[in-house]
Amino acid sequence: MRTEELDFDLPPELIAQEPLPQRPASRLMHYRRSDRWVEHRRFSDLPRLLRPGDLLVFNDARVIPAQFILRKTTGGLVEAMFLSQPRQTRWHVLMRNLGNYGSGQLRFLADPTLFANTIRFGEGGEYEIEVNTEEPAVDVLQRVGRMPLPPYIKRDKLGDARDASDRQRYQTVFAREPGAVAAPTAALHFSEALLAELRDAGIESAFVTLNVGLGTFKPVTAELLEDHAMHAESYTIPPAAADALNRARQEGRRIVAVGTTSARVLESQPVSEAFVSKSAGTRTFIRPPYEWKHVGALITNFHLPRSTLIALVAAMVGLDEQRRLYRLAIEDRYRFFSYGDAMFIE
Repeated sequence: MRTEELDFDLPPELIAQEPLPQRPASRLMHYRRSDRWVEHRRFSDLPRLLRPGDLLVFNDARVIPAQFILRKTTGGLVEAMFLSQPRQTRWHVLMRNLGNYGSGQLRFLADPTLFANTIRFGEGGEYEIEVNTEEPAVDVLQRVGRMPLPPYIKRDKLGDARDASDRQRYQTVFAREPGAVAAPTAALHFSEALLAELRDAGIESAFVTLNVGLGTFKPVTAELLEDHAMHAESYTIPPAAADALNRARQEGRRIVAVGTTSARVLESQPVSEAFVSKSAGTRTFIRPPYEWKHVGALITNFHLPRSTLIALVAAMVGLDEQRRLYRLAIEDRYRFFSYGDAMFIE
């Protein structure tokens, strides 16, 4: 399949720059695959669209404020994104604007007592740096970092008063263990009140964890979709989630993935075996044509063109229908991407 088949033109004003005041107030496109039926609703309508007994599977990864600014000894600024901490004082990062700076010292703009030295150069802007603190990176970043919003959400890189709001809204209400550098955005629409309403309606929930990593920031540049290499991302299925999934499958109840990350965790599991509690990694790339093993319905946002995420949507509804639905969304002025509106595909 050619990657260009996942392309589309989006008016810039439809890229949501801020979340709505209330999480469930976003719009929801309801699509039924059996008869290609489309209805325009609000996300708050979800309890009336799901079936009693449905199992919603959420990704409870917690986003860390992974973006930060470093200053060269020459005075130039370097944009950095934390990815992981392979050792106590070593960070794996993405850096921009480093140029041919070499291995000189880099000071943290938000805390000049902290500095880093480049230890290893990688490809695509990946570096390993040595920092002068044994403090866990997650704790350091709470002080010096900012939420890692995608580049299409415009913020002042040197300090934006909206970061406090983004720390709350670019995070699900049930986020737990920190480690992700991007939010599972389909789940941003759920409030505590909506979750309670779903429970009262007989709709069950389970939580897995997939820490969204470098793969989120890697565009599909290959001419053919199947030539795109997915980065491995770590995930965990806790015992409670494995039990809930096994019960739902045994009882013939529908499994509804909340977001593409939850879908990838589920579809990484064997079709003929019981779900088990595990921690593992996945490179699963869901694209057309695809035969779904576990996911019976999907809640997802509207995604970037030529991305692995829109490929997953096309794998669920078919390429022609994906194009039609996105045309309808643009015509009806839906809000797109991380802070935008959602789809419920059943």
